[in-house]
Amino acid sequence: MSFKLPEKPQDVRGMLEERFGNPASDSMTPYERVDTAIRLKTPDRVPFDFWGVPETIGKLKKYLAVDTDEEMLRLLGVDCRLVAPEYIGPPLEVCADGSFYTALGSHRRTVANEFATYDEYASFPLAGCKTVDEVLGYGKWARTEYFDWQSIRPQIEKANSDVPRHIRYEVGGIFETSWGLYGMDRFLTDLYDRPEIPCAIMDKITDLFIADFESLMKVAKGRIELVYTYDDVAMQNGLLMSPKMWRKYILPRHQRLNRVIKDHSVRIMYHSCGAIYPLINELIDEMHIDILNPLQPRAKGMDMARIKNEFGDRIAFHGGVDLQQTLPYGTQQEVVDEVTGLCHVLGKGGGYICTSAHYIQADVPVENILALYLAPRNAE
Repeated sequence: MSFKLPEKPQDVRGMLEERFGNPASDSMTPYERVDTAIRLKTPDRVPFDFWGVPETIGKLKKYLAVDTDEEMLRLLGVDCRLVAPEYIGPPLEVCADGSFYTALGSHRRTVANEFATYDEYASFPLAGCKTVDEVLGYGKWARTEYFDWQSIRPQIEKANSDVPRHIRYEVGGIFETSWGLYGMDRFLTDLYDRPEIPCAIMDKITDLFIADFESLMKVAKGRIELVYTYDDVAMQNGLLMSPKMWRKYILPRHQRLNRVIKDHSVRIMYHSCGAIYPLINELIDEMHIDILNPLQPRAKGMDMARIKNEFGDRIAFHGGVDLQQTLPYGTQQEVVDEVTGLCHVLGKGGGYICTSAHYIQADVPVENILALYLAPRNAE
């Protein structure tokens, strides 16, 4: 059966309302649906998630005639919610050229293309450090007390106001945050011939993320179901570094963080874009992750059927819908066919949360996004 959206936005909204507008009437709550899938059991249907850049969210809200992100997520039948603490630290520095420092101490500037604006690195503040003491003396290190952890509570209550939903918190990326302060090329070469500087930066970031997580647990233990950690350690055709280097320098710091998370009985979703297949076994056995994200389908070795067959009895999956070709350039039918296929392959027997393979970018047509969320959610 072919798929095509109605021409009028109000008719599309009507379809979404009919399908997802009353989650309390479903046989499973959104929380139960996601939790069942993560436990590698079969839910009533494949759970769905959403992540998009601000321009994408704005376009969707305008098309659907809604005022809030929450109403948009409800209409799309999204089962998951993300919460984050409010920043209450010192005012973040804005430089004379318009560049600025983030809460994590990196130096950024906003740039624009024909579709959207985004933040790129303006410089690497720790690039000139020659000693560990210089690293530790950096004046813009983030601190756990710079965030209002109590602000998490009302976010959780709002997300669960009508039905229980699956709540997660983003911890951060150890390797990515660290090289963003030092420069990726310098970071990788120094890991080879003078690792004390990059290791000092990673240790500082790991300590911060552990302290952040412990602060989160003081106010939200039992109410946060999942934490999201990340580190892009792969690219389109292979890993960014040798497996040996990854095991020596990156893995132990994630293990240290993950032990604290697991001590609180919280599950872990780990993100790495690119051709991550060679490390999946170790992500499961050595890092003890519960969910792998984002399953970049056009990267080398990322064959969904093979990955499900080899690892699907030990780990769940999140993502998978192609952002390199299908979503930005495909037809509505091609989007629906891809989503349906992913639900059948990755969702068989549970273990899959369907969404795009990264933030939905601003060049993706609204109609294709809606096709993603109106596609059948059957695992069989």
